[in-house]
Amino acid sequence: MAWKFFSLSPLTTKYRKVTTSKIPTCLVLKCVKYTCSSSAFHPQHSVNHDRSVNSDSFYASLIDNSTHKRHLDQIHNQLVVSGLQHNGFLMTKLVNGSSNLAQICYARKLFDGFCFPDVFMWNAIIRSYSRNNMFRDTIDMYRWMRWTGVHPDGFTFPYVLKACTELLDFGLSGLIHGQIIRYGFGSDVFVKNGLVALYAKCGRISVAKVVFDGLYHRTIVSWTSIISGYAQNGESMEALRMFSQMRNADVKPDWIALVSILRAYTDVDDLEQGRSLHGCVIKMGLEDEPDLLISLAALYAKCGMVTVARSFFDQMKTPNVIMWNAMISGYAKNGHAEEAVHLFRDMISRNVKPDSVTIRSAVLASAHVGSLKLAQWMDGYVSNSNFGSCIFVNTALIDMYAKCGSVESARMVFDRNSDKDVVMWSAMIMGYGLHGQGWEAIDLYYAMKQTSVFPNDVTFIGLLTACNHSGLVKEGWELFHSMKDFEIEPRNEHYSCVVDLLGRAGYLGQACAFIMKMPIEPGVSVWGALLSACKIHRCVTLGEYAAKKLFSLDPNNTGHYVQLSNLYASSRLWDRVAHIRVLMREKGLNKDLGYSVIEINGKLQAFHVGDKSHPMANEIFNELQILDRKLKEIGFVPHTESVLHDLNYEEKEENLSFHSERIAVAYGLISTAPGTTLRITKNLRACVNCHSAIKLISKLVEREIIVRDANRFHHFKDGLCSCRDYW
Repeated sequence: MAWKFFSLSPLTTKYRKVTTSKIPTCLVLKCVKYTCSSSAFHPQHSVNHDRSVNSDSFYASLIDNSTHKRHLDQIHNQLVVSGLQHNGFLMTKLVNGSSNLAQICYARKLFDGFCFPDVFMWNAIIRSYSRNNMFRDTIDMYRWMRWTGVHPDGFTFPYVLKACTELLDFGLSGLIHGQIIRYGFGSDVFVKNGLVALYAKCGRISVAKVVFDGLYHRTIVSWTSIISGYAQNGESMEALRMFSQMRNADVKPDWIALVSILRAYTDVDDLEQGRSLHGCVIKMGLEDEPDLLISLAALYAKCGMVTVARSFFDQMKTPNVIMWNAMISGYAKNGHAEEAVHLFRDMISRNVKPDSVTIRSAVLASAHVGSLKLAQWMDGYVSNSNFGSCIFVNTALIDMYAKCGSVESARMVFDRNSDKDVVMWSAMIMGYGLHGQGWEAIDLYYAMKQTSVFPNDVTFIGLLTACNHSGLVKEGWELFHSMKDFEIEPRNEHYSCVVDLLGRAGYLGQACAFIMKMPIEPGVSVWGALLSACKIHRCVTLGEYAAKKLFSLDPNNTGHYVQLSNLYASSRLWDRVAHIRVLMREKGLNKDLGYSVIEINGKLQAFHVGDKSHPMANEIFNELQILDRKLKEIGFVPHTESVLHDLNYEEKEENLSFHSERIAVAYGLISTAPGTTLRITKNLRACVNCHSAIKLISKLVEREIIVRDANRFHHFKDGLCSCRDYW
């Protein structure tokens, strides 16, 4: 098998094709020519051996100091004139010199002109291909070397292993490993380090660990290879454990090891230990090392300290794409979506070529911004780039459009992709769920199964969410129990969806019983869903029980206290509302300030409750008064229970009119042409009164008004909402 693999095959170089079966001159003729012209046949050879040694040193020095191909040409010509063109030492030096100047074609020409190359000459040409990232050619040269009967040595295999590593060829790796043992280099530390790195890069970290454990003398390279392997394969805790062992062995880490450890701390969100390692970087004087700057930026960005991360970014004169990715992703995932988009635009304006990670982070940021115009710009950019057919990027686009309020555009992206995996199907199903289109989500699920794509756990979260927002209790219940048909174990997210499904529909007893029978410990999301349902149906006793569980699991989450306070307020239990507020003050917790954002001509404008800071405040509040008058004329009665304070009726009614989403609607009406769709995003759940009012406003002004609140999208049109008042 091994002989078959290493049989002669064509060898392709970067510049021209050379086939090993077409050796430039017949080996036999070259041998005769060499023998006849060799200095061994001349009397001078035995007269002055020292002179030969001196000439070797002289020419070797010239080769080492060459900075241009013409220098190598001149030296080669002189070697021919001096009869030294068959000197293996000098010709090997010449091949290495060509490689150092990236003259791989010239190096190959020199190699082809030398008869019967020894292992040193073979190593030189193999090294040349490896150093110039021509890894397939590296392997082909190794094949040819073995075919000619030259045995590799300890310097051959590191280059061959590097080629296997870059090619990610696990099958080839096993064959090379076998030959390493066959030729007696199984205990060579440099070769074994290469094997550790190779298996780790190929995703066979367990095999890499076996090789590592067999090392009697472990260098910093050995430790770094295994630590990097664990970090790269997502086993961050193992990487940290190996780092601890390395420190216990009194091995001082180098910057490569520190990069991998920082990555591990980033993966596990351990900012405290990451900061300690940052101190170590400074003490070692490595704070200017580019790869460490990138790793530190990624750590701080992921842990939410984007200002610190930005300081590392600004330190680099010419940030590479990995550094751009760290910052854009950090901004996008930590509530700084607009900064992420701005940075992405800055990146492409500097002609820095983004990769798939950059694009996906920018698309994610666009989704968080919520601007449909920005989403359309991003879609256009992707379509005109090399990532137009990337399944991961297109999946992100589907999610982006759904979160920017256009499920139709999301479906267009979905339909134009012929190659759909389960992640793309799930993204589209989740998009329908977000917009309360339960039946569309279910229909797409059955279409997915017909194409022989099997659902995963995320698919069912999307389906259950769609059923929640559409009141499809029976369908959701059946879908949940069908998960076992695909051997999918439900997670807390699935259980919370079922609790939400039952609770919203008023089946609070069944929801509570369902929780008690859960085979896993109910998490925050499960009890949160029950508390939310209790608020909807004003079930105080059960709501207090759910809140008690939440306070024990997540004592510093403001939302739980606000939710319980809202439950008390809706039931007019004002003394208990006051008690919750005192409790929140004692814990130093503050309720999030509600705001609404509206997109007008591609620009976003934010409003808070009663906000009069806008330059057009007078016009906005005049429009609000006009809308209130028209609403009263058609019989609208404010839902004063939506004001969660103990106020008199007149105060409550006025308060409701000044909610941020109502102000945003008024601003949109006076700022756009008749018939223009208004798109509004609210950071909190919309209140019942505003929901009812905006339904009627959409009919009065003959507009579609799309509101995205903390839970879902509401499409108001002709006096109706897409949620059918089930939210």
